[in-house]
Amino acid sequence: MRGGYHARPEAGKLDPNGVFRYDTLDFTMPDFVVTAPVETRRKLFKAEDLARELAPTRAAGKKIVHCHGVFDLVHPGHLNYFRAAKREGDILIVTLTTDRYASKAPGRPIFREGVRAEFVAALECVDFVALNDHPSAVEAIGLLKPDVYVKGAEYADLDADITGGIRVEKNAVEAIGGRLHFTAEPTQSSTKLLNDHFDVFPEDVKGYLERLKEKYTADDVIRRIDGLKQVRAMVIGETIVDEYHYVRGLGKSSKDNLVATSFVSGESFAGGVLAAANHAAGFCGHVEVVTCLGRHDGKEDVIRDRMKPSVSQHFFWREDAPTIVKRRYVDNNFLNKLFEVYFHNEAQMPAETEAQVLAYLDEALPTFDLVLVTDYGHGFFTPKIIEKIASSGKFLALNTQTNAGNWGYNLVTKYPRADYVCIDEPETRLALSKKTEPIEVLIAEVASRLKAGRVMVTRGHKGSMGLHDGERTETPTLAGKVVDRTGAGDAFLAVSAPCAAAGMPMDLVSFIGNIAGSMAVSIVGNRSSVEYAALCKYVRTLLK
Repeated sequence: MRGGYHARPEAGKLDPNGVFRYDTLDFTMPDFVVTAPVETRRKLFKAEDLARELAPTRAAGKKIVHCHGVFDLVHPGHLNYFRAAKREGDILIVTLTTDRYASKAPGRPIFREGVRAEFVAALECVDFVALNDHPSAVEAIGLLKPDVYVKGAEYADLDADITGGIRVEKNAVEAIGGRLHFTAEPTQSSTKLLNDHFDVFPEDVKGYLERLKEKYTADDVIRRIDGLKQVRAMVIGETIVDEYHYVRGLGKSSKDNLVATSFVSGESFAGGVLAAANHAAGFCGHVEVVTCLGRHDGKEDVIRDRMKPSVSQHFFWREDAPTIVKRRYVDNNFLNKLFEVYFHNEAQMPAETEAQVLAYLDEALPTFDLVLVTDYGHGFFTPKIIEKIASSGKFLALNTQTNAGNWGYNLVTKYPRADYVCIDEPETRLALSKKTEPIEVLIAEVASRLKAGRVMVTRGHKGSMGLHDGERTETPTLAGKVVDRTGAGDAFLAVSAPCAAAGMPMDLVSFIGNIAGSMAVSIVGNRSSVEYAALCKYVRTLLK
């Protein structure tokens, strides 16, 4: 089929990224795209097909111009931009980032990729449109090989680009013999138009963001985040390898009262303390992970392969246990978790291993600014190790988690002190044995019990509540689409703890932590980490 997309929505399903995919040769074009005029549909191509379509054009000596973006809301500024780009050559190609890579804030993009592609293709000055299913334009540049790659004037200062992406795209186009051109046309901000005129957020969130903008600009917040590069962080806790086994339901077994499934695929993630270290490494200047692996089925190759190269790794070994694995069976179509199996030894670590950890902490703790504890209650944190960490004098950020393997036994109150406590509301209530008291009262009690200057309680869809030296801060949830909640608390902790250690005001600690958590729930498992550039984009979008 030359150009033109079609789709059969009844044949679609969610992929492991939570993106709806159609089981056709074409991708995620909504079925109503076929109602677009024929001349518009003829402009729509897969990127691979478009590369072949351009061969005669290129052979005829015509100059190809390429623009790339999300184009969530096409406005007069975009039209000026496209017209200016077209003047640089003969054929104008526009590639659009697909939905799964286009999220710059909760609820974005407003319009699905097929709708966005149709809008752009309807413009007379645009000759071809294709979706780019990659996080940057580099792959599209390499495939389409434009003579000129065009960006708007707002991108001309390469040093002001927090992502570094424009410089990478410049190198990509120059590597194929093309050039980068910046337009000088008047522009408008799609983000500001969407924030002002579309109901992206409920009223309470919009009010919160307006109040925050009265205190801080995006540049203020990003400047403070940049300051985290001075922080040296030890992230200590239990390694968990998260396995996702995707299955397809077959129906009830004929002989037993159980549901039979068929295995589709599987993947493993670096979870637990490893995930927290990977998140923190996107912001802190130096991160070291201190953890314990098991001699029986240690998973060391899997773990090292999934850790960021910038994270220093210090492993201890238990002779009596495997590395902890939590295997989840997940419905392949909708990412619903069906059940899980733990592979672990529930006993505390042996005395010999404990002695090794204590000796290392004696040597290493003085060299760090922040000690970030992720305690999942699986035997790593013995009373002696807790006492050693708590008495170190370093800024101690603490999280304990309740799970099926430690219910009622892994309470934050087993620690004598902390500088920053970050736990969720059910764990707060469980630790204090208080089911119905106002959460404001419980936060103050946690602060008193642990002598903590800062306490943060995450509350799911209710956002978070923080306390700093008696002053309370409330932040609403900033999450959009929730794909997978696994690891969201680790992301919140790992990004907010360095902010607290750096002395940021609690409202910013909470704001930045909520962004990290919002980003994490859009990621399957711990497939990827919350990164500096993406988080800064969120900040700019929300505070536009």
